[in-house]
Amino acid sequence: MRIILLHQAFVTITEAGGTRHHELARELVKLGHTVTIIASRVNYLTGKPVTDSVDTAKKLELEPGITLIRVYTYPALHKSFFHRVLSFFSFMISSFIAALGVRRVDLVWGTSPPIFQGFTAWLIARLKGAAFLFEVRDLWPAFAIAVGVLRNKLLIRLSLWLEHFLYSHADTVMVNSPGFIEHVQQRGARRIELVPNGADAEMFAPSEKHTDPIWQKKLAGKFICLYAGAHGLSNDLGVVLQAAAILKPHKDIAFVLIGDGKEKPALQMQAASQELKNVIFLPPVPKEDMASVFLAANACIAILKPLELYKTTYPNKVFDYMAAGRPVILAIDGVIREVVESAKAGVFTPPGDPQALAQTVLHLKSHPSQAARMGLNGKEYVNKHFNRAVLAEILNEVLEITLQVYRRRIQG
Repeated sequence: MRIILLHQAFVTITEAGGTRHHELARELVKLGHTVTIIASRVNYLTGKPVTDSVDTAKKLELEPGITLIRVYTYPALHKSFFHRVLSFFSFMISSFIAALGVRRVDLVWGTSPPIFQGFTAWLIARLKGAAFLFEVRDLWPAFAIAVGVLRNKLLIRLSLWLEHFLYSHADTVMVNSPGFIEHVQQRGARRIELVPNGADAEMFAPSEKHTDPIWQKKLAGKFICLYAGAHGLSNDLGVVLQAAAILKPHKDIAFVLIGDGKEKPALQMQAASQELKNVIFLPPVPKEDMASVFLAANACIAILKPLELYKTTYPNKVFDYMAAGRPVILAIDGVIREVVESAKAGVFTPPGDPQALAQTVLHLKSHPSQAARMGLNGKEYVNKHFNRAVLAEILNEVLEITLQVYRRRIQG
């Protein structure tokens, strides 16, 4: 099958950010498909040009069977929400032009967020006479409205209309969390398939190639709590800083926050004003180098704001933490809590509660054998239930079903 994936936030494993789609594309190629990815030239996490950027719409063979086309995107992604919307619409246009130049397409795979690129994917699918698979990676615009990022009434109405349009016009709506199913079903989705987030455990296995991060030597002998990912409004990292402030008397505990995002400068200022010498901020790390980072940590933190909607999520970082064999400190309730507790892979702490978070850190530090067991449990559970190669086989079935649904529909 010849597949186009439109994904503004796509990153390769040589970049920082979620690499689900690169990993899945690799597995799809093994199953006989070819994948053309149309992506932004601006990294969604950092707002900066990607390291492998190429001339606009120039095709790059990422690896055999995978073609990457980087297109122009308005660059001021993190300046404000208005500028972010400009970035979204610029990608809609440039990706449309690039996709028109791709010949012989069987299926177009659109993904959200940002949801606006989903319209481009639908339009290309219809113009190319191809099946349309729409992937929902989070419940945008519901999340944006709940967190207060999306306030303009006109944009809200437009986004809600577009959400319903895409759900109802997709040959298949694919979700990455079981918590999303009811939401998309109530808003028009006809056929829904679950391909959950997961991880490639082999990517995080100890190897001779791995070298200890420089910062690990500075923290020798300390219990290291690691957060890796976006530093955005939803991530509630201010609570982590509050927990760090509570634990200041414990000189043998350190917090390491790796990543980037719009809120990072404010978080750094907050840490400096409170003289949190037990907190270290570090830049994003390419996915292929994350194994060394995880192995340097004693526990890993996953956190989101205490919003009811966030109970529906399957954050990808949790599966990465588990695949790396690190105990999870989980400040997210809902379906992901069910996974971590079923796996016995970590400790749940109520979202938005820095005191509880601090106590959880102290508990894991005081019970190293229990923490180690949790890490092993998580690794085994991911291998059994959320292995990327197995999930790719499920995705392959979804692609085949989607193509069949489309062909039956056009045949009447």
